Amino acid sequence: MKFIHYLERITGVGIYPLLSLIIFFLFFTILLLWIMRADKTYISVLKNIPFPGNETE
Repeated sequence: MKFIHYLERITGVGIYPLLSLIIFFLFFTILLLWIMRADKTYISVLKNIPFPGNETE
């Protein structure tokens, strides 16, 4: 028996793809807004975290 047949038996299973899409969209929308509103010096500090001694390169 295929996996899709198991899903057809679950009541209300059609809401899960829509809910997943909404969560995915909201997460990346909030992340994009945070990035656009973040202080540029803070982003610069985060960008240089792995290499704190190589500011000249």
